[in-house]
Amino acid sequence: MSNDPTLSRNILEMAAVASEFCNFLEDASSLKREAFFNSLQGLVPLLYLRGSLLPDIEPEFPEANERFVTEEQWEGLFNNLRELSGDLDEFWFIDHTGTHITETLKGSFSEHLTDVYQDLKDFILLFKKPQLASRENAVAACKANFIPHWGRRLSNLLPALHQIKAETKPEEFDNQDPII
Repeated sequence: MSNDPTLSRNILEMAAVASEFCNFLEDASSLKREAFFNSLQGLVPLLYLRGSLLPDIEPEFPEANERFVTEEQWEGLFNNLRELSGDLDEFWFIDHTGTHITETLKGSFSEHLTDVYQDLKDFILLFKKPQLASRENAVAACKANFIPHWGRRLSNLLPALHQIKAETKPEEFDNQDPII
């Protein structure tokens, strides 16, 4: 058994689910809208759970941290997801950050998912590097971004996904209007 803390079960399972999520979003344009939302209903809570179980790791060499997803890649994925989501892209959520906890905000599935993708794709690509310093930084950045960023985005998505499942009839998924 390795003494490498970056190879613990919780981290390896997080890496596996994050990789599955990123691959899913990258290939989403080949899916029907109903299959897309049905898959998200399982992936979103699983990702949140895996993220909540990440251990604290202090990188020995914080300068080894890197980001990989470019603005162009973010925008390309966002546009693909927005086209797929169509008229189901927008949802309402309560902002629990700060003092405005009763404020209802309009969110976008495509924006939330692409934000989560960016953090997790950066995590995966850095984690796959063979150096321990890279893996330590990957885990530390993923954990640091969980509460304020990608975990919050996932927690906003789950009620909206539940609502879509409860209120959208299967034939309504087929009536996709492309976004122009």
